[in-house]
Amino acid sequence: MNEYYQPPPRRTRRERPKETRVDLPHVYGKENVETYLDWEMKVEQLLACHHVSEEMKVPLTTLSFQGNVMYWWATLERDRCLYKDPPIEYWNDLREALRRRHIPCYYNRELMDKLQRLQQKNISVEEYRQKMELYMMRAFIREEETTTIARFLSGLNLEIRDKGELLPYMDLNDLIPLCIKVEQQILR
Repeated sequence: MNEYYQPPPRRTRRERPKETRVDLPHVYGKENVETYLDWEMKVEQLLACHHVSEEMKVPLTTLSFQGNVMYWWATLERDRCLYKDPPIEYWNDLREALRRRHIPCYYNRELMDKLQRLQQKNISVEEYRQKMELYMMRAFIREEETTTIARFLSGLNLEIRDKGELLPYMDLNDLIPLCIKVEQQILR
């Protein structure tokens, strides 16, 4: 052989990227609104975490349907085909259809009422904060932090509120631990 001979480059097989297995939680259709919304949030987290492509989100999600939701989905697909409506191909469209099925039209109004009437009463400051944040998240409330602080303070028990307002804080994240300390001092 010649000194300058170079062997041809080796051919390598192109491997398709492996799709990760995503086990989505099942949904049965007998859940209350909060259970459904928790399921929806968990599915969105898993789809994002596993970088599921947009075209795979709907088929993958519908595999998690069980019982009443599975029957509803089969009927919806059949009806859309029968009436020559395009099939649901995107997660946003599926989520919208699921929300129409699982969330009553009065839910947001009811949620806003719960948020407006939320009081700490006999739960801890931390439990009260979590409840308030959950209601605000589910109602899609975006407000100035000063408004949220006022909302938080107005629902606290009077003894905690009065002492908490006197302490220095910059934002809600500063205020909450202070209120928890006040609560612990009161319980001693």
